[in-house]
Amino acid sequence: MSAQHRDATTHDEVELKYAVDEDFVLPELDGLDAEARTARLEALYFDTPGQRLAAARVTLRRRTGGDDAGWHLKLPVAGARREVRLPLGRATRKVPAQLAGTVRALTRGEPLVPVAQLTTERTVRHVVDDGGRVMAEVADDRVQARRLLAEGPAAEPDTWRELEVELVEGGAGLLRSLDAQLRAHGLSEAPHGSKLARALGTGAEAPAPAALKRSSPAGEVVRAHLAAQVHQITSNDPLVRLDVPDSVHKARVATRRLRSALKTYRPLFAEGVPERLREELSWLADELGGARDAEVMRDRLVAAVGELEPVEGEDPAAAATALREVMEADYRAAHEELLRALDGERYAALLKQLDELVEAPLDDGPWSPVALERAKDVLPAMVRATDRKLRKRVRSAYAADADPSVPAADADELFHDARKRAKEARYAGESLVPLWGEEAKAYAKAVEGLQEVLGEHQDSVVVREVLHRLAGRDPQALAFTCGRLFAAEVGHAAASREAVDAAWEAASSRKLRRWLR
Repeated sequence: MSAQHRDATTHDEVELKYAVDEDFVLPELDGLDAEARTARLEALYFDTPGQRLAAARVTLRRRTGGDDAGWHLKLPVAGARREVRLPLGRATRKVPAQLAGTVRALTRGEPLVPVAQLTTERTVRHVVDDGGRVMAEVADDRVQARRLLAEGPAAEPDTWRELEVELVEGGAGLLRSLDAQLRAHGLSEAPHGSKLARALGTGAEAPAPAALKRSSPAGEVVRAHLAAQVHQITSNDPLVRLDVPDSVHKARVATRRLRSALKTYRPLFAEGVPERLREELSWLADELGGARDAEVMRDRLVAAVGELEPVEGEDPAAAATALREVMEADYRAAHEELLRALDGERYAALLKQLDELVEAPLDDGPWSPVALERAKDVLPAMVRATDRKLRKRVRSAYAADADPSVPAADADELFHDARKRAKEARYAGESLVPLWGEEAKAYAKAVEGLQEVLGEHQDSVVVREVLHRLAGRDPQALAFTCGRLFAAEVGHAAASREAVDAAWEAASSRKLRRWLR
């Protein structure tokens, strides 16, 4: 966890909610403890006046009562919700700076104000195993909710009853079993994702946007792609701040996809728009890249040490410990530097520019008249232009590699450039999968295969550079081990270079490009 969250605790919440009526009687579930515990919970929920957190499926509250009183921030993660907790403190209506900062990218600078007040009468029973361990918690909640927003429907109290089943030490299998037992008694999952969603009337699914077609305006197709990437950046921003694994990677990939789309679909935009945004996105990608590269390098080298065969005179455990400490320090420094960037005005300004781009009408502002043309008439041709650049770069790399007069480092750089072009072509193909389906998907997958083997080659080059620096930082503990790892990477580079030929043969098939004509 980052320095700004060291006084917080985190918890991954995996639960199911069920709508129940007043006559419902909890059945005797497998392992259900007979003892019931009752508590009164008072919670004040915060959001922006426009409910930006609710739209992102994020909840922020101050709750008293029960055994987890305090400030709670809940963020969606894969298959669960990451809950960040802070002590109650003295302030009752001012969100702690740590939590406000965590959701900065979601609020876009808007104030956090009380939006709802909930009172819950909760009766809890535990599901335990044979040893008495608590595997899950079953909470029977009677809720009274009151909206506090000045606008919207009248703030009449709303009351309902619901059942929550949350895992404690149990796994997914237990949750499936409990779900099956409850459904067998006629229960169905609650239509709202949270109590706050029910209170604010945001529990129902938003209407699906109009389906895009190949005859749709090209700008609408590209806008949808750009909006998805902006959402990926902002939804991962809080997780990056909490140092959740893979969050930096996801935000970085979305940033790269945005830059690639602005380049591939350049004719759709007004003069200067893509260039300005690409420059700022390049800055953000670099900031994210510092932390991501340090994270990848740490994991790769620590794993590589564990795969080395023991040799006389070397202490693998000591070398692994020393390497882990050095690389972890590098990652921590890079992550703290990233957080400073995310707290800065430049990042906030970039998010504002991206919002303006995806919200602007196609006949005005950042879009050009080409954006109004049919997607099928202009978009495949733009992807085809990106594909041509890829093929040109690959041919140049092969020519340099075959020329004895060209230094190996120069050939490596050309293959690295080909990798970047492959990534652009892949992203371009993927952006049109919603409309061109399997044809676009097959093309993107083949180019991704080329990108990956070229990436392995480049990664090996970078790893060798890192190992050379590491050997000089602590010669006694790391020099010998870094030398062995360096030799192994030379072998990896040779193997990855051989794989390029097969990947390029697969990706250069004319059949893959028929849909681009």
